[in-house]
Amino acid sequence: MVKKSISTVWGSLSILFAGMWLVIRIILEYFGIISDGNDRTTGIKDLREEYKKANYK
Repeated sequence: MVKKSISTVWGSLSILFAGMWLVIRIILEYFGIISDGNDRTTGIKDLREEYKKANYK
């Protein structure tokens, strides 16, 4: 019983941290801090270039 609840909690935490890492990575890629070398398929580079062209103040 205890082993099953520990397993369930561990599974939930791993999914939570995977989701958080995905969101953080997308944000870091958007601002150009990291790059996976595959910007064309993700569209992050295009978004970054459009943001620079718009000159938001």
